Amino acid sequence: MQMAVNVAHEAYRAKEVPVGAVLVKEGEVIATGLNQREGLHDPTAHAELLAIRTAAAALRSWRLTDTTLYVTLEPCAMCAGAIIQSRITRLVFGTKDPKAGACGSICDLTAEPRFNHHVMVQSGILAEDCRNLLQQFFQQLREAQLVSS
Repeated sequence: MQMAVNVAHEAYRAKEVPVGAVLVKEGEVIATGLNQREGLHDPTAHAELLAIRTAAAALRSWRLTDTTLYVTLEPCAMCAGAIIQSRITRLVFGTKDPKAGACGSICDLTAEPRFNHHVMVQSGILAEDCRNLLQQFFQQLREAQLVSS
């Protein structure tokens, strides 16, 4: 999880919402991803999706079974859907997202029993570090907007 926090710091330095993701299989890092929506001008360029795409290419399979995805922020509905569709076994995330979280905050797609794949979810790991980084980013963004007004 600490590696995901480090990746989130990379996003912060790139002026992206600081979310980092790390996908691990059998103790080996397969892929990382950081938010790149601003830089790529792509609304789907979330950290989780970029890590999933990179891992699928590296493993030459869309089935990411026996993997764990570590992410600093609770995944949104789009990312939770991709986690389920890619057959990731376990999701570990840092802080909840009360505005867009789809793994327990607004809804819980990962607990939907009608899906054909189920993901084990663990939350709250390094939550304070993850939350503080996000709060710092948005505070700086608000301050910059006040200065430019």
